[in-house]
Amino acid sequence: MTSGMWDYDKAEGWAPGTDLTGYRVEAEDGHIGKVDKHTEEVDSAHIVVDTGPWIFGQEVLLPAGTIRRVDTAERTVWVNRTKDEVKNSPAYDRDRHTGDPDYRRAIGGYYGGVV
Repeated sequence: MTSGMWDYDKAEGWAPGTDLTGYRVEAEDGHIGKVDKHTEEVDSAHIVVDTGPWIFGQEVLLPAGTIRRVDTAERTVWVNRTKDEVKNSPAYDRDRHTGDPDYRRAIGGYYGGVV
């Protein structure tokens, strides 16, 4: 069902229990924000990125499977998506979408995991 989209298995440098809150987030083509929240929930692991002024202060939810590398010394997370892919992802509203299975399916479909 998940094909790795909702877990950290492929993230180089990831160690369970690492608190990613506050880490800088880099897309393939540049800085996109910082981790505002993360979860290690089985089949639902993800980060919420505060994009700051880059996308007018919006938050985006990225499945853990989009993370390619974590550097704890540099406090940086690299994702395997471009800035445009992140910017054009389905809108995230913390109050409406946290725990919403339909939203999770839409995100998974957008990023190529769960359809």
